[in-house]
Amino acid sequence: MTLEQQKDRETVLELARKVVELAKSDEYEARRKRWRDVNGLRKPDRFPVYCRPVGAWAELLPANMLTCKDPFCRNIEYNLRMRLIKHEIGDDDPLEPYWTVGVAFDQHTPHTWGVPINYVSPNTPGGAYRYDPPLKTEADFDKLKLPEYTYNEEKTKKSLAQMQEFFGDVMEVRLSCGIPLHPGLANYASSLRGLDQLMYDMSDRPDLVHRLMKHLQEGILKAMKEYEDSGMLTLNNTGAMYCSDPPRNDAKIGNIKLKDLWGQTESQEFQEVSPKMWEEFLLSYQIPILSKFWLVSYGCCENLTRKINGVLKIPNLRIFVSSAWTDLAKVAEAVGDRYTIMWRQKATDVVFGDLDSIRKHLDEGMKIVKGCYVQIVLRELQTLNGNNQRLKEWADIAKEISAKYA
Repeated sequence: MTLEQQKDRETVLELARKVVELAKSDEYEARRKRWRDVNGLRKPDRFPVYCRPVGAWAELLPANMLTCKDPFCRNIEYNLRMRLIKHEIGDDDPLEPYWTVGVAFDQHTPHTWGVPINYVSPNTPGGAYRYDPPLKTEADFDKLKLPEYTYNEEKTKKSLAQMQEFFGDVMEVRLSCGIPLHPGLANYASSLRGLDQLMYDMSDRPDLVHRLMKHLQEGILKAMKEYEDSGMLTLNNTGAMYCSDPPRNDAKIGNIKLKDLWGQTESQEFQEVSPKMWEEFLLSYQIPILSKFWLVSYGCCENLTRKINGVLKIPNLRIFVSSAWTDLAKVAEAVGDRYTIMWRQKATDVVFGDLDSIRKHLDEGMKIVKGCYVQIVLRELQTLNGNNQRLKEWADIAKEISAKYA
């Protein structure tokens, strides 16, 4: 190790010490309890508040704030500084005092579904890409394959040992292993067939949609079982939104099953599809996958107002995600105190609105969900419009309003 690399390592270790000290503090245990209570359908001291900067990290943590030169150290530095910035923002993000290393698996299909998925890049920075779907004709459906994964013990042990040696006794290093494929189906279907064509197919060629969804469902279930059979799954009841009581007290790596894990999915690509067609072409294929999990969260940015009853058909549902476009009052009436509501905020209103409007919106919303269990969540931020204090301001107001209605 060169002198510069040693200096970079010391920089990172000092950041790690700060993170560990914070994560082990009473404040962070109180945050974790807040999440465990609301997700366990128990009344917390106040409802938890969380923001996820996403694209706004470029403003909160620009590259010139990093000091490490070595690429390996620089990546770790970035991660740890993100955690410390979240501490300064002051939401209920529950920092953990450890570093995670992903369990390594080898994928044996050249492409996940047997065909390459391509995208057409935007012409302007920050613009939206569009799909270049491989399933252009019915004959192309014959090219579809099922994904195949096997656990790579050698690669996993090597990665774990590397990080344990790097952190020494400063920060614990743990393995992390979740399922490889998202159980939502819709995103895969859209990227394989094209979103526009998928919409037409539901009317013109429903047989092709059923064929595709059945294939995706089979592939996801197969991949989930391969990961489960490896014995390497780890619990995912930590972190914001899904921090909760453990599924059982003796759960540990080696004996963890899918029925011990949270499952999360949504139906964003089916936003404009009628409730009946959504249930036929998507939800009916999602439920057998979701049923494998312990508890489930459903929804993201889509409007689920007309689909509330369908979502409630998921047998192990725990979190109903009510987006900024979903009618919160109708969700609250339907779920009562039987589920947790993840109440999503509209990022544009938070970033470009004034603080009085933010306060009014939160206050009115908390009146609507009286008697419910609620998370107040702000995600999908792409910019802070140059106001790096806005997230702290939002978190402070959200915590104040949450406490008011505790």
